[in-house]
Amino acid sequence: MNAFTNAKFITSAASKTQFITAEKPIIAVCGKSNVGKSSFINMLANQKKLAKVSGEPGRTRLVNYFDFGEFILADLPGYGYARVSKNEKEKWAKLLDDFFAEECMPAHVFALCDVRHEPTADDRVMVNFLYQRLIPFTVIATKADKLSKAQLNKAVTVLSTAYTCGKDAIVATSAKSRYGLEKVIEEIKKVVDLHGFKGE
Repeated sequence: MNAFTNAKFITSAASKTQFITAEKPIIAVCGKSNVGKSSFINMLANQKKLAKVSGEPGRTRLVNYFDFGEFILADLPGYGYARVSKNEKEKWAKLLDDFFAEECMPAHVFALCDVRHEPTADDRVMVNFLYQRLIPFTVIATKADKLSKAQLNKAVTVLSTAYTCGKDAIVATSAKSRYGLEKVIEEIKKVVDLHGFKGE
């Protein structure tokens, strides 16, 4: 499995009645607002505009599904944006709760965080939730190009301590330089192999 070139948008879901199920594995991407989810998805797809990148946090308010051939990627609404109304936050929380319900449990989750900062309270809540639900996940530490090699190594150590996981469960990436892309593809291949999808 190499980089993906034919990824395409499928649909957006505003509620659980619109969630999709599929024979191929569903890999979810989650993270706080403005952590770089859209840029990460575009890097995976080798496209500039598959997922819309916004300078304004909190723009993704739906679950957006993309077909990557051997798997489906679900882009979840960003969490933790302070300027969103309480009512809006509750709607997002409900959407995420419904998404992770038993009947549409994703095969794997990429939990994104900014490698330059310690995890926020919301980041920790999200990862603890994945632990509690026994959902396999990989921490994707974005914006790795902003740090030197020594700083990056130290930052990954900080994240592994904060999330109580091994450093091998964290993949540092940069959408700008495409750093870490091969490791992400390796993780995806493991998920696809585990779930036995052999293509159309």
